[in-house]
Amino acid sequence: MIVYDHFMTTTAQLDDERTPSEAEARFTGPLAGQLAELGPGRSVREVLASRLAAADSSLPLPSEPSAWASADRVALDALVAAADAERDEPWPQPLASLAARVHEDGDRDRWEQRAFARQRRLSRAVAAALATADDGRLADVLDGVLQLCEQSSWCWPAHDDVRRVLGEVLGDVDRPFLDLGAGEAVGQLAVLDHVLGDRLEARYPGVRRRIRHEARRRVIDPFVQRRDWHWIGLDGDVHNWNPWIHGNVLLAALRLLDDPDDAALRVQVVDLAVEGLDRYLVALPDDGAIDEGYAYWWNGACRALEAVELLDHAIGGALRPGAVDALRETVAFPHRMHLGGPWFLNLADGQARPPAAQPWHALHRAARAVGDERAEAFAAAHRGVGAPAASEHEGLPRLLRGLADTAWVTAAPASAPLPAEVRLHSTETLLARQREGSDEGLALAVKGGHNGEHHNHNDVGSFVVASDGVPAIVDAGRPTYTLQTFDPERYSIWTMRSGWHNVPVLAGAEQSAGASFAARDVRPLTIDDGCGLSLDLVGAYPDSGFLEWRRSAVLDRPAARVVIEDSWTTEGGAGAAAGTSVRMVIAGGIALGEGTARIDPLDGATPLVLRWEPPVPATVVVRELDDPMLGDVWGERLHRLDLDVAGESSLRVIVEQRSGAEEDAR
Repeated sequence: MIVYDHFMTTTAQLDDERTPSEAEARFTGPLAGQLAELGPGRSVREVLASRLAAADSSLPLPSEPSAWASADRVALDALVAAADAERDEPWPQPLASLAARVHEDGDRDRWEQRAFARQRRLSRAVAAALATADDGRLADVLDGVLQLCEQSSWCWPAHDDVRRVLGEVLGDVDRPFLDLGAGEAVGQLAVLDHVLGDRLEARYPGVRRRIRHEARRRVIDPFVQRRDWHWIGLDGDVHNWNPWIHGNVLLAALRLLDDPDDAALRVQVVDLAVEGLDRYLVALPDDGAIDEGYAYWWNGACRALEAVELLDHAIGGALRPGAVDALRETVAFPHRMHLGGPWFLNLADGQARPPAAQPWHALHRAARAVGDERAEAFAAAHRGVGAPAASEHEGLPRLLRGLADTAWVTAAPASAPLPAEVRLHSTETLLARQREGSDEGLALAVKGGHNGEHHNHNDVGSFVVASDGVPAIVDAGRPTYTLQTFDPERYSIWTMRSGWHNVPVLAGAEQSAGASFAARDVRPLTIDDGCGLSLDLVGAYPDSGFLEWRRSAVLDRPAARVVIEDSWTTEGGAGAAAGTSVRMVIAGGIALGEGTARIDPLDGATPLVLRWEPPVPATVVVRELDDPMLGDVWGERLHRLDLDVAGESSLRVIVEQRSGAEEDAR
């Protein structure tokens, strides 16, 4: 038997106060700083002990049944109808054989989809019980709660370390692993208990005790007793798991640790969560950029904003999120990455057309909290008239928060800001469009950075060109996650390799993974009424015989064109060696001419014409898309345009919009 001393200690052995050495070692950031201002001369833990609200008023959600009568009826009516339709249907079951399959063929999706479907059904059951006075609906809630409580492990199988540590394929019930899945489960139960706990307990005595038992065993105790969780960020590598899990731990501690005997533990857990969140906020760059891209903002920076909102409510509204540069700026990140319509600049594992049903209410509240009117308008642009204010696909805490947010429910639709130019120094990213406030015309995005970013793709120097807000020279994004996605074989997946990004191949060599493979000498460019980025790409490649590969990417607004210029020098002073090409991934139709190509983008956007000088040979490689996640974004296939520059020392690619009539006239 393997014994983990750091994990197997009992709660009784834990001090509710830090020792002097621990206090000195406490990580401090903006949250700790603001809390300290509330109690000069007192520790953060002492301030929390004096200010935390009682459990039954600690969440920013009404607990009185009558309060839900004023919530968004459009969403509630839809949820009631869905709950009614499935009442007699079997519950989705995430089977053990599907959990084990992660370690057999890497398929994690089948288990996860069943687990997600079951939790969505429980959320619908909760909403239906809130929307009506029918206590008979509590039976569905009870069934969902008990299935969750009886599930051997709340950890998503792909995250559990049981295979590495014990050589086993199923979660160890004696050693719960605290991951995103466990956080989501306990967050759902905490909110469910807050809004329905009294009614549930009156009808089914003992259910609240069971919820608290499982929350304590699976989440609270592991969180306190084991402090080497990778997502805390003790090694400085802080990513989106940190605020996502800490936010759910906060929910659980604030609501479920309501026994007077647990008062000290409750404060301790909140204090540790504050410390963990501070690690994330300190790591979040001052410009608010997310190196994982827009799609991951919702489960990274947005989770941090929600956790701060939750903490602020629990201590009586004394925090100032707008005073934290990174928090204030990250509220703007979603609209800064917007290309137009449903399309966004995607970096790393992000999708260019992510699901439209995001928790826009969370962005709306955060924008109100920091006073960002453009971000507030961007959120409101997604508040469809007559549409539900929130969805069960967001998870129960977000669903109920959105339904109860009167300012969001009554928000008037607005227009997306579409800024003319965005420069994010932390990720070395530029996004520029022809006209402020309009997605018509061309847009250019280009990035530097390095190949050790979170959810990294080997894409230093890659660029995207959009026509009327629709990406045409594109970043493919990612396929459905499997175990391989995050193991040593990650870069054998074609979408992660630089060979399928808009960067060169140098004498047959693609870019390498790791933070040391990075852009060099990155310079912003401002040319008349245009803008761009210049950078040297050689540092992203293994030794390939090139001394420099200088790329400049410019949006020339007066000429209404994008210009990509590459020039390079080799160790021998000759032109590029055989096997050197400049590549571009194309979405939509493509037709080659002599030194030209025509692209017919998706969604009926204005066609593009590419010209390259000198008119080097070009070939098109077709990539059929058999993965549903890629197919949902790009359709049946992508194309890759390969320009053979062997023997050359420079290449200039010009991209312009060209209507069919103009093309015929030529």
